[in-house]
Amino acid sequence: MDTEYKSRTCKKNEARALQRLGEQLVALPFGQLEALDLPDELLTAIELARRIRSHGARRRQIQYIGALMRHIDPRPIKAALDRIRSGNLRK
Repeated sequence: MDTEYKSRTCKKNEARALQRLGEQLVALPFGQLEALDLPDELLTAIELARRIRSHGARRRQIQYIGALMRHIDPRPIKAALDRIRSGNLRK
């Protein structure tokens, strides 16, 4: 059992941070996205989010992407996004 206590607010803030990270992934060009070596299920969800035009449906898809990201370590993704923003695409 998990002995580390997290408040409800802390859990919500972490979930929102993952959703914002997911939004950044949706905005990336496909070539850069492939270079991040993401799980197939997450890549599929991101591609679907790109095709959705309805605001409500897109918001729900971003929430789903955030839920998928809870099961992976977001630190390498954040580091890769920082490298992409700085212009250094090498690993």
